[in-house]
Amino acid sequence: MNTDNNLKIKAKPFLKWVGGKGQLLGQIEEHLPKELYHEEFTYIEPFVGGGAMLFFMLQKFPNIKRVVINDINANLTDAYSVVKSNPEGLIKGLNRIEHEYLSLQNEECRKDFYLKIREEFNSEVLDRLEKTILLLFLNRTCFNGLYRENSKGKFNVPFGRYANPSICNEEVIYADSELLNQFEVEILCGDFEETESRIVEKDLSFFYFDPPYRPLNTTSSFNNYVKDTFDDGEQRRLASYCRKIANKRRCLWMLSNSDCSSKNPEDLFFEEIYNSFEILRVYASRSVNAVASKRGKLTELLIMNKPTIAKKEFVLC
Repeated sequence: MNTDNNLKIKAKPFLKWVGGKGQLLGQIEEHLPKELYHEEFTYIEPFVGGGAMLFFMLQKFPNIKRVVINDINANLTDAYSVVKSNPEGLIKGLNRIEHEYLSLQNEECRKDFYLKIREEFNSEVLDRLEKTILLLFLNRTCFNGLYRENSKGKFNVPFGRYANPSICNEEVIYADSELLNQFEVEILCGDFEETESRIVEKDLSFFYFDPPYRPLNTTSSFNNYVKDTFDDGEQRRLASYCRKIANKRRCLWMLSNSDCSSKNPEDLFFEEIYNSFEILRVYASRSVNAVASKRGKLTELLIMNKPTIAKKEFVLC
């Protein structure tokens, strides 16, 4: 690996992930706390997902002192660990499976291959590296690049009909690995509240929360991607956790979620549970809906405990 060359390549998510924040980073940046530009801080992301915000922050703020990421999905956090510790093994395995898959010219043969890999992925006998190889393969060849589990915790996304999918992005994996190691990112797998233990009282901490979004209406059920449901009770528990860390002297946080009141003005769920915090609206495009007419631009919420606007230029005192 040529480190100098890899550092020139912009790190970005190595997985497609529903709800990824890539398109919103510019709007989010406009509202980052100004304190982040002037002193060292700990960055904590309790729902890391695809990592768009993570890789943005690591490249934007060289003054980050510590980094903690967490997710309840063990397959996902294992993938981050593999990218961090063994990019060479991951790339070798992905190149192997990519060559085998793309050599199949018939779509039916590719579908059979995909279903075989999906069944293997759902087994309990794989080590972390092999599981991550299969995860990235499935992510690039399944329908819409989704990650979804059934009630038994098994990956169940159907085959995606892509003519020539890019399964191994060697440059991105190396660039991501470089950053994860440069900042010695700590990777946790568990409940979001467990991240409280990583707060150091004297240090500035900044949390970014990107939980499973609340459905915009009663017919929207496609917000649970793992077997554990993140319902209104969980949303309230998260709001309580945000209030708890907001009471700590050196903790700042920002949270994204759906704008339910934009669809139903009487649905003020988030306005009520975050009633003492700053609530802004940002514009996003959603393309996950299978019905084309239901895709398009809509607003999302950006909630924070300190309404301060960041300066554009980076000035570290």
